[in-house]
Amino acid sequence: MVETTTIVMYPSPGIVHIISMVEIAKLLIHHHNQEQHFSITILLTTGLLDHPSIDSYINGISSSHPSITFHRFASITVARSNTQSLSATGFQFIKQNVVNVESKLRQITQTTVIKVFIIDMFCTPAMEIASTMGIPVYYFFTCGAAALALYTYLPKIHSETTVSFKEMVGVEILVPGNSALKAELMPTLVLDREDPVYWEMLYFCEQLSMANGIVVNTFRELEVVAVKAVEDGVCFPDIKRSPPPIYCIGPLIADPQQSDEARDTKDCLSWLDKQPSRSVVYLCFGSRGGHEGRYCGRAKGRR
Repeated sequence: MVETTTIVMYPSPGIVHIISMVEIAKLLIHHHNQEQHFSITILLTTGLLDHPSIDSYINGISSSHPSITFHRFASITVARSNTQSLSATGFQFIKQNVVNVESKLRQITQTTVIKVFIIDMFCTPAMEIASTMGIPVYYFFTCGAAALALYTYLPKIHSETTVSFKEMVGVEILVPGNSALKAELMPTLVLDREDPVYWEMLYFCEQLSMANGIVVNTFRELEVVAVKAVEDGVCFPDIKRSPPPIYCIGPLIADPQQSDEARDTKDCLSWLDKQPSRSVVYLCFGSRGGHEGRYCGRAKGRR
């Protein structure tokens, strides 16, 4: 008798994070379609960054990929003051959903074995619960390896500085696997030590080394130096065990959902295929835009 197993995934609120997690779910199914004896359950929060497009999207995925199921938590309302940032509200919201995560994980374990629990960085508060239950926890890092190197090294930078990055104008931050970065250009979420969000991010970064592994949306050839820096443990200066293994599985690119988007994608790829080999660099700044977005480079054609 084949043991029934499942992979549980937990993305942050918002359609962009959900799509990214679904793409890795589809990748797992594709690579294990011959010996597939597992299902995938994706946990979704309700009450923050909800949008009708999410329901439409998950209904489409459920129809086209029956091995992927979605479970929505009961709605949670988080009170937000006029001075509180959306990021701070989001982190508070995720913390309040930890009880829902624990309840669902325990329910699932009554009927099947949870092979692995995959979370994104912002869902770190759920890590301890899963680890306590003996479930291996992996991070899915949706940015590239250079950003991962920066975040894993942040606790070290924090210990050597006493003021906010936003006040260190002109000071260069040296991070293994990265070129020198001006302090004021650090990711927005960690610019200000006076903002509670900074301390939440610091905690998230400290926990990265505790994962069973980190899945990164990049490919090794694109970020050779950054990947090696993380793999060798250089970015985990205070770690007392071997660094978690790194799995480069990108770039993950979602299929177009709408006809107009599909047409635009076709035109874009047609143009790309006409360019000289190795002549194109593609920059993707994600949903937040600006300097804190992720980037990806690719040569002519599709990888």
